[in-house]
Amino acid sequence: MNATPSDQRRLLEVADLDTRIRKADAARRNPPQAERVQALIARRHELAQELTTRLGVRDDLRADLSRVESDVALVDARRTRDTERLASTSNVKEAQGLESELGSLARRKSDLEDAELEIMERLEAADSAVAEQEALIAETNAEGAALSAEAKRVVAEATTAFEGATRDRSAVAGIIAADLLAYYERVAARSSGAALLRRGTCEGCRMVLAGTDMQTVRLAAEDAVVTCPECGCILVRTEESGL
Repeated sequence: MNATPSDQRRLLEVADLDTRIRKADAARRNPPQAERVQALIARRHELAQELTTRLGVRDDLRADLSRVESDVALVDARRTRDTERLASTSNVKEAQGLESELGSLARRKSDLEDAELEIMERLEAADSAVAEQEALIAETNAEGAALSAEAKRVVAEATTAFEGATRDRSAVAGIIAADLLAYYERVAARSSGAALLRRGTCEGCRMVLAGTDMQTVRLAAEDAVVTCPECGCILVRTEESGL
């Protein structure tokens, strides 16, 4: 195939724009923050499950404490009633019964207060566990929100870059000979498409051309379309090519 040297040089701009388009498209479809955001969503789910468990433990302890406090109130009411009856009775047998019951109530209250203290200590630890889990969730949410905002910014910028590069490519491609552009498209499907030959090196694959290959390129007509023997991309020759 033959094409004007100017059209061949324009292929370098098309190849560069194609690279920019691919990168921008990849960034807008899958911003670098996306993987971490997904990990945070999974982490948030795990933390929420653990929080539910800790809330359940705390609620059970609160219910236990409420029952014990209710029992203490009943014991206090019974002791008050028995104390008043003891103060007003003149019946020795009844007085003995009341004194015995007051003793039992005192022991019962002591047991209840011990249980109440233990539950309060456990409840304090449960409150701390809930607060700790809520702090972790808040921290995870904050990081997720920040990353999501950053991802939206990246997507917006990548979309702008993609659209701009696509417009520029259409403008450049529109002035390249159709057959050369079609050939470039086929080559670009399996390589970088077109690359500068700089000082005997293909900038598409970074391989240095062997002496015989360089000689072939050197002898090719100025408008001949030559390709890299290593990667197959179109080699664009300039004064930098070392020919």
